[in-house]
Amino acid sequence: MPLSEHEQRLFEQIERSLAEDPKFASAVRASDPRFHARRRLLVAAGVIIAGLALVVYGTVSKSSLLGVAGFVVMLGAAGFAVLSHRRAQSPDLHVVGGTASRRTRARRSSLIDRLEERWRQRPEGHR
Repeated sequence: MPLSEHEQRLFEQIERSLAEDPKFASAVRASDPRFHARRRLLVAAGVIIAGLALVVYGTVSKSSLLGVAGFVVMLGAAGFAVLSHRRAQSPDLHVVGGTASRRTRARRSSLIDRLEERWRQRPEGHR
């Protein structure tokens, strides 16, 4: 149901007043899980670059231990980035006025449970 003209004007006025309040804007930004996820992705990218530099330096200096350490650093940072990206895409994140629920959903069913459920729900004609 669309808002009336009066409600739209009030809503726009509230938006403008909130946008002008720097303290409120910083509080909203600090509680925004997407902001933190973006920051974690940038940190992970920096660590991946540092790991790549270690791999290159280890190769140039013919130190295989340093090259392997650089690869492990890159691999760990890439894993951290993937997890951070998945958290950012999670539908249970609340942007403003709430907190990010940490696995409050029901236990995810295992692969076997899902396959059994699909078997039970298959069409009757295919037995």
